[in-house]
Amino acid sequence: MINWVLRGAVLLWAVFFLILGVQGVLDPATYTGQFGIAADGVAANTVRADMSAFFLVSAVAAAIGALLPRWRGALLVPAALYGTALVGRLIGAASGDMVGPAIIQAMIVEALSLALMAGSWWVLSRPTVVAAGQAGDEASPV
Repeated sequence: MINWVLRGAVLLWAVFFLILGVQGVLDPATYTGQFGIAADGVAANTVRADMSAFFLVSAVAAAIGALLPRWRGALLVPAALYGTALVGRLIGAASGDMVGPAIIQAMIVEALSLALMAGSWWVLSRPTVVAAGQAGDEASPV
């Protein structure tokens, strides 16, 4: 049961970030208000490409990891991306970068994303034990 709940949570997470990534490809100004990034002039192209790539790759990897049993390791891709972003923000805060409510919110989202992806990978990668006597099911060794 927990496996289905985790898969559902990861898929909902993936859909949200897929939508965010597609919105950013179509209109990089999407990221302006959410992340305080200037998306004008030549910066618009960089924001469109880099931010959208971050969200799209993490969303697709999460969906693959949730849906394909042999590809659970794909969940470590968004875990690594969001973990790296969180570490970067923590280093920035420790170095004196300005930290406002939007940065704190982003750090919370990154920490929760890291926990969801790494935790889901860990749980979904473990063998499951099936009660003896259930027809059609094979018990996996623990």
